[in-house]
Amino acid sequence: MKKKAEEIRNILIKHGEFFQNAIPLIASENITSPAVDEACNSDFSHRYAEGWVGQRVYAGCKYIDMVEDICMELAKEYFKCVHADVRPISGVVANLAMYNAFTSDNNGKMLIMPIPKGGHISHAPKFTKSGMAIYGTAGTVRGLNIEYMAFDNDEMNIDPDATAKIIREVKPEMVLFGGSVFLFPHPVKELSDVAKEVGANVGYDAAHVAGLIGSGYFQDPLNEGADAMTLSTHKTLPGPQHGALLSNREDLIDTLRLCTFPALLSNHHLHNVAGLAITLAEMLEFGREYHKNVIDNAKALGQALYERGINVIMEHKGFTESHQIVVDITNFEKTIGLGGDIERLVEEANIVINRNLLPWDIAQGRHYQNPGGLRLGTSEVTRLGMGKSEMVDIAEFFKDLLIDKKDPKKVKQDVLEFRKDFQEIKYCFQSPNKAHEYMKFY
Repeated sequence: MKKKAEEIRNILIKHGEFFQNAIPLIASENITSPAVDEACNSDFSHRYAEGWVGQRVYAGCKYIDMVEDICMELAKEYFKCVHADVRPISGVVANLAMYNAFTSDNNGKMLIMPIPKGGHISHAPKFTKSGMAIYGTAGTVRGLNIEYMAFDNDEMNIDPDATAKIIREVKPEMVLFGGSVFLFPHPVKELSDVAKEVGANVGYDAAHVAGLIGSGYFQDPLNEGADAMTLSTHKTLPGPQHGALLSNREDLIDTLRLCTFPALLSNHHLHNVAGLAITLAEMLEFGREYHKNVIDNAKALGQALYERGINVIMEHKGFTESHQIVVDITNFEKTIGLGGDIERLVEEANIVINRNLLPWDIAQGRHYQNPGGLRLGTSEVTRLGMGKSEMVDIAEFFKDLLIDKKDPKKVKQDVLEFRKDFQEIKYCFQSPNKAHEYMKFY
């Protein structure tokens, strides 16, 4: 069995080496600092601390309580909120806690963005209106009936006027903003009053844009009418994989706590709470600069790709106000293929992206496995120290592959040379700090 352990280590080392030599553009990923990695590898990783700070079911939690308390205080400072529960182990679990608080068991009703328009699978029903099984979390686990907001394809955003009519007609228990494809702020302020008219609570899934919000960009959901905001902690917030549930409503705190534990959690991955605390400290120190550069880089990448004949959508609105851009690659269908084909092609050149449905794909007969779009994100490349000029270089690599049809093996060599200058993690307390370096303990 020792050989198996060595085999696993070697695979992990190879994974790190791949990313040391790649351009990571997955919008839902980032890279953690050495201090965060150290915390996540601590003895906390195999301890238990059920319950709330100071009210544990287990003994031996004195130091765990100290760290978790610091994490909550930092989260409240960063997000400017009165309540921060850092126990959810993912954004999906945080969403479930929010559903527990705001909707009825089985047959509760929630209004969301449709998945093809950018909504997340954790918001979705078990079955679509046509009867197709998709096993969305809200329907499968909570038993919710799901209705959909109106979406404006031309603006890549929720249509506020049409959605206001839907809210008044449907009378949901909960209206949920946020999504997976998230270029522009959602109309929380415009629609939260309408939700209150019908007695609905307002939620906001900030999984993708949490770091932007905490650093003062994008929008401020809790001050625009959201009763609670959920997040995952490893996207624009460059921490370990974890979650959090925030609110400014003091009257909801006890309910939200109970809807997390004991409703959904036993232990809550204490090592990642420690890592999250350090991430929040880093972002309170460096986040304002970091997230400005993330957004600037996304806009610059969109512009550079667009100028090279690659159809980044929303050019009339500056492409994005977040860390993401969306590319319509249907013009390459006959020569290269669609999203899945292009995802595989560029990975041969060590460029890591993900395919993504366009809002109109389903209507045009395309499928999520090979959709008409790509979603690109700039959070990780920005933390590796890349700026606007490097976004132009990255756009050139895409041009080489998609427009000029160069051999991906040749482009890969150019990518390897390019990445040599970006091997340190920025916007953190340690310097120098090697990115993607495997940490050996024996």
